[in-house]
Amino acid sequence: MLRRTLLCTGAAAITAVFTGSLWHGAAEVRPGPGRYGPLKVPDTNGLALPDGFTSRLIARTGHKVGGLTWHAAPDGGACFPDGEGWIYVSNCEVPLLGGASAVRFGKDGSIRDAYRILSGANLNCAGGATPWRTWLSCEEIARGRIFECDPYGERSARPRLAMGRFKHEAAACDPDREVVYLTEDEPDGCFYRFRPGDWGDLTEGTLEVMCGAGERVIWKPVPSPAALPRPTRHQVKEARHFDGGEGCYYADGVCYFTTKGDNRVWAYDAASATLGVAYDADSPLTGVDNITGAPTGDLYVAEDGGNMEINLIAPDRSVSPFLRLDGHGRSEITGPAFSPDGKRLYFSSQRGRSGKPTDGHTFEVTGPFRNLVPPQRA
Repeated sequence: MLRRTLLCTGAAAITAVFTGSLWHGAAEVRPGPGRYGPLKVPDTNGLALPDGFTSRLIARTGHKVGGLTWHAAPDGGACFPDGEGWIYVSNCEVPLLGGASAVRFGKDGSIRDAYRILSGANLNCAGGATPWRTWLSCEEIARGRIFECDPYGERSARPRLAMGRFKHEAAACDPDREVVYLTEDEPDGCFYRFRPGDWGDLTEGTLEVMCGAGERVIWKPVPSPAALPRPTRHQVKEARHFDGGEGCYYADGVCYFTTKGDNRVWAYDAASATLGVAYDADSPLTGVDNITGAPTGDLYVAEDGGNMEINLIAPDRSVSPFLRLDGHGRSEITGPAFSPDGKRLYFSSQRGRSGKPTDGHTFEVTGPFRNLVPPQRA
């Protein structure tokens, strides 16, 4: 049963504040049949998909893929164009031996190569892609770092310490305002943005934290991004706190982020500096975690537990399962990302059927996705 409808904090409890193309007008979040119809019986990979969609297991922890032994506990991921093919990167969320790997695909979807792009980091959870085609890999530990990685494997990864030392989860770039939004996985975590001194160079800049208790918010500088002597989330008195920040995704002027403690999908309208809630319900989406989007305006939200589903939130506020992974009940779905042409969706089951980090599975789903190619920026 839904316990809340779409709402916005503050006085405008019914009126949507979003100016992005995804959320115009007010409407109730509700379960629905979805854009692609009901799920079929699970396939040989355990994936229940809509009619017309198929799955492929592309990598498994401890097994070779493209000459590389695939890492344990695959987590956040993203896709990057690579000539006529593409690259999928995936984080490794294990202590001390974390990092990130990449799989290179040819134009026909065949796997051409695989390689490490970051080694020796610690509990690399989620992250985000940049417009200049690098991968931000985030450490989910106290005073964790962000590493900027080269998906193409030509340059060494570099820590970006100016982006703050805290329990990082995910990142999303806003090229319109030239900032990077950051989530923090703490029960009293904050929502941050990083303003680099030079867009495209993350070595220096200003870390700011969202402040204010109502619909309208402001940003204030974090005095010590290095978290000395106090954690970043406790340095600004007016900072707004969120219950377990998870995934983060930016599109059309709106930054969406999830909080696992209260099972919400938030929406920050960057143009009007207002904050609302895009999803706040008990079902069908439970255990909100990683989030991505499609050119249609649909949001794809992965579950950490729940029914092991990726749910689709459409612009009309209907919420429906897009896929379900059976037999992986002790795992979580991580790293959803579309190939550059929008024809393939990648994601992982972090702990597989056994529930152990050494049993990670990484999948590809193909099928009749709608409006495949996003509009090109001028």
